[in-house]
Amino acid sequence: MPPRIAYIVTEDWYFLSHRLPMARAAKAAGLDVHVLCRIAKGQAAIEAEGFTAHGLSWSRGSVSPAGNAQAVAEVARVLRRIRPDIVHNIALKPALLGSLAALTQPRAAVVNSITGVGSSFLSQSFAGRIGKAALGRALALLMNRARARAVVQNPDDAALLADLAVRASNIVLIPGSGVDTDAIQPVPEPPPPVRAAFVGRMLEDKGVRTLVDAHRLLRSEGVALHLILAGDPDPENPTSISGEELAAWGREPGITWAGHVTDIAGLWRDSHIAVLPSRREGLPKSLLEAAAAGRPMVASDAPGCREVAIPGETGILATVDDPRSFAAALAQLAADPAMRARLGGNARRLAVERFSANAIGQQTVDLYRRLMPMG
Repeated sequence: MPPRIAYIVTEDWYFLSHRLPMARAAKAAGLDVHVLCRIAKGQAAIEAEGFTAHGLSWSRGSVSPAGNAQAVAEVARVLRRIRPDIVHNIALKPALLGSLAALTQPRAAVVNSITGVGSSFLSQSFAGRIGKAALGRALALLMNRARARAVVQNPDDAALLADLAVRASNIVLIPGSGVDTDAIQPVPEPPPPVRAAFVGRMLEDKGVRTLVDAHRLLRSEGVALHLILAGDPDPENPTSISGEELAAWGREPGITWAGHVTDIAGLWRDSHIAVLPSRREGLPKSLLEAAAAGRPMVASDAPGCREVAIPGETGILATVDDPRSFAAALAQLAADPAMRARLGGNARRLAVERFSANAIGQQTVDLYRRLMPMG
C-alpha cells in the first residue's frame, strides 16, 4: 500500500482554493491523499483530483468546548478508519483539534500548517488575551512532539511560535502553498480609469473598512480611483462585515462590491493595483495571484503582507488601520504608470522564482520525506 496522508481542513472550498497545489504534489510523490473537511459543494471536485473526501460536521466558528470535543472525537474516528502515515492539519483550529485526534495514531507524523493566527491572536480584550495564552500552551505541547512539525509561512509567525515555547527544530518555514504561475500570466494594464482590487473575505481583520475610508479620502481629494471589493462576508468569523453594509458601500461612487469572483485571472486583467490592508496574514494568496499577474501592490506593513509587497521592489507598504496612509500609497501608484509597470514586473519575477506551486509543492514533499519513509 502507498503511504497515506490525511489533510484536515475546516471547509471544502478552502481546501480547493488554497491547498490543491500541495495535495497534488503529495499525490505526484506517491501518497494516497485523503481530505477531511466540512463538505458543502466541493466533494466532486476533490474526488476528481483522485483524492478521497471524508465529511466532517464541525463548525469553523464554534468555540464551544462540548462542540470541539465532539469534533475531536469525530476526526479521531475517521483517522482510526483510514490509518494515515501523515496527518497534515491546515490552519489554527485543525492544528489544535486535529493534533488531539492524531494522538490516537501514535505511528503517524503530524504536520501543522499555521496559515495565519486570525482573530484568536489579534484580540486585545482581557478574554482574548486569556484565550490566547491557553491556546498557545496547548499548541506548544502538541507541536513539540518528536514527529510533529509546525509549518509557518513567514518569519513573524515563526517567532510567534517560538515565543509560545515551540522548539525551533519543530518549526519549518515554507512560504505559502504556491501559486499557479502558468495559469495566471502577466498581461498589459487595462485602459483607465485606474482600478484597485481587494480580494478576500469581507472582514474587519482584513482591513476592508480601512480601505473604504481610504477610498473616501481619495474621492474627497479628487483622485478618480475605482475600488473593487471581491469577496463575500464570512458569518462564522466574528469580524465579518454584514452584507447590508457591503451593499451600501457598493452604491457609493467609485466602489464596486463584486462578491465572490471565480475568474481571478480576469479580475487582475481588468485591474491596475492589488490592495490588502490586512492586520496580519500567513502569506496572502490574493497578493501572490496579483504578483503572478504582474500587478503592483499596496499592502499593510504587517506579517505576511510584507513578504510579498516589498517596498520599492513589488509594492508600497502602508500603516495598519490607517486610511490616510493607504490613501497616500494608492494615490502615488494611481498617478505613476511607470512605477506600476516596474513594480508589477518585479512582482511577477518574485512569484515565479519564490512562490510557484511547483517550488512550494517540492518543499512540502521534502518535509514529508524527512518525517517518514516514502519509498
